[in-house]
Amino acid sequence: MNAPTLLFEDTQDAPVLRVAGRLAIEYLEDIEPEFHKITTAAPRLRVDLDGLEALDTSGAWLIATLKTRLEAQGVSVELIDASSNRIALIDTVQEALPKEDDNAQPERGIIAWVASIGAATAAMGASALSLASFLGEVLSRFFYGVVRPRRWRTAALVSQMEETGFHAIPIVMLMSFLIGIVLAFQGASQLRQFGAEVFVVDLIAISILRELGILLTSIIVAGRSGSAFTASIGSMKVREELDAMRTLGLDPIEVLVLPRVIALVIMLPILGFIANISGLFGGALMSWIELGVSPSMFITRLQENTDIWHLIIGMIKAPFFAAIISVVACWQAMQVKGSADSVGRHTTTSVVQSIFLVIVADAVFSIFFSELGV
Repeated sequence: MNAPTLLFEDTQDAPVLRVAGRLAIEYLEDIEPEFHKITTAAPRLRVDLDGLEALDTSGAWLIATLKTRLEAQGVSVELIDASSNRIALIDTVQEALPKEDDNAQPERGIIAWVASIGAATAAMGASALSLASFLGEVLSRFFYGVVRPRRWRTAALVSQMEETGFHAIPIVMLMSFLIGIVLAFQGASQLRQFGAEVFVVDLIAISILRELGILLTSIIVAGRSGSAFTASIGSMKVREELDAMRTLGLDPIEVLVLPRVIALVIMLPILGFIANISGLFGGALMSWIELGVSPSMFITRLQENTDIWHLIIGMIKAPFFAAIISVVACWQAMQVKGSADSVGRHTTTSVVQSIFLVIVADAVFSIFFSELGV
């Protein structure tokens, strides 16, 4: 095993740098300072690699770094007497070297500001189009499964129902119970001023059954299950497991996405109903403690003054919220590229977009039902 050597010859035609020996990683620490010392005032430098016994990536990095540095100084570097494989390795390493950003300072002024708004708008439009396309793929797989029920993956569906539904019950119940307590306490503080404490039952029932129960449940599910969808499928994409599935003839949307979407559409209404019961229980408990409204009076007031449509409206919203959360989460997972950092960024984006779209959908439903007079 011969250590690498450098011989610089100043010929009449052009200087020649002869590299010999094993230009490999075990000699990198010793030979790297020698490469840094090489410089020339000639317009051209030839690097003779004929004497090389071995060349690995670290050696290619030394040559590529030298070539990049001299070319930046206006010196043309030519590799001679090297095999095509070695030249290809050096070129690949040189392309991977970090590029200096000549425009490190961002542009300023009204034009740059307008351009940034335009770029952000175009990116939003492209994202919306991509999301719509992904939704179309999910729907097509769903209707294909309706036509051919044998393609349903029952085991995956049941597993996702357990994970997204059953395991989420404790946190949903606790959250709704506390929300009911807060509503009763704050409502009592305000209504007591007008001697209308008994109307706290109506306040709790309508707000929880119609809006807060399913909305806050959807937000919790978006943060819990939606992020899990993005992280799990995104990690599989980083590890190229999705490519392996396609190679085996399996459709990732049918195998991974569809069971998650269907499971959440089934389980979110159930979680919403549980949240409603827990919220009413918390409100009844605080009304009893704070206002002296007995449980029997609370139930009587609830039955007499609360329309069943408040509960129905909340339940109608649930499947739509579930579809938004699951589709956005899986779509963001499919956008993951290259690294674990990308998984983290898309998981965060998934939660933010899901919550935003759920709130927008809730506002649309509120306007719609208000126009219907329900």
